[in-house]
Amino acid sequence: MKILVFGQTGQVATELGRRRKVIALEPPEVDLTVPGAATAQIERVQPDLVINAAAYTAVDKAETQPELAAKLNGDAPGEMARAAADAGVPFVHVSTDYVYSGAGETPWKPDDPTGPLGVYGRTKLAGDEAVVAAGGRYAVLRTSWVFSAHGQNYVKTMLRLGRERDELAIVADQIGGPTSAASIAEALLRVGDALLAGRGRSGIYHFCGAPDTSWAGFSREIFAQAGLSVKVRDIPTRDYPTPAKRPLNSRLDCSDLQREFGIAQPDWRKDLADVLRELSQ
Repeated sequence: MKILVFGQTGQVATELGRRRKVIALEPPEVDLTVPGAATAQIERVQPDLVINAAAYTAVDKAETQPELAAKLNGDAPGEMARAAADAGVPFVHVSTDYVYSGAGETPWKPDDPTGPLGVYGRTKLAGDEAVVAAGGRYAVLRTSWVFSAHGQNYVKTMLRLGRERDELAIVADQIGGPTSAASIAEALLRVGDALLAGRGRSGIYHFCGAPDTSWAGFSREIFAQAGLSVKVRDIPTRDYPTPAKRPLNSRLDCSDLQREFGIAQPDWRKDLADVLRELSQ
């Protein structure tokens, strides 16, 4: 099977390449800000499955670069989905919890009303909608709080800070599910395999780690597993202002994905142990 992956050095794309032989593309091989670039690659490669793991993920920076974020997060996935539909192959796309408003405490379901708080969320939502509108075989996986042993991510930041400081003030009122890039990659491949085999419905699905926790809780587990003695002081979001608003409630209801594809939520604590083991080596 020939799998074309948009993205190459990102966390999820790296894990995809570890699990399967894929054709992974990113600049300068393909410039996703140029209309037609993604279509040309799909026509050239003639893949059996297309996975999009590329995105503009700098949440705060997006507030000052809305046009670039819109091209990468909205226009490009829509073009990929249309080209995949024209080629008659499944398309699997990674999205985010940021498409929701973060209100309340109930886990978000895929068909709940959206309400992104900033540019990043709005542009990712535009991409989701464009994928659905393309009309082919597709799956959108909305996920959250991605971490791995490579790239820039929260776990690596906490490890660095934990070696430098004895105490850290961490936001405790944003609640969600940390999710390893490895688990996301495995879910994407399982969904892609199923769609290719004619199993499972096209649609928007949720996938994240369990159990839900706060950034403060996530940090405590990182320090505990890493053997770092760091005091974590809980603070509210208002005490840690950022250019882009963050959703307070990033809980995701993942039952549709388990029901349709048999994919259960992974325990992020076990995945964290794997990441820390890899980093230590």
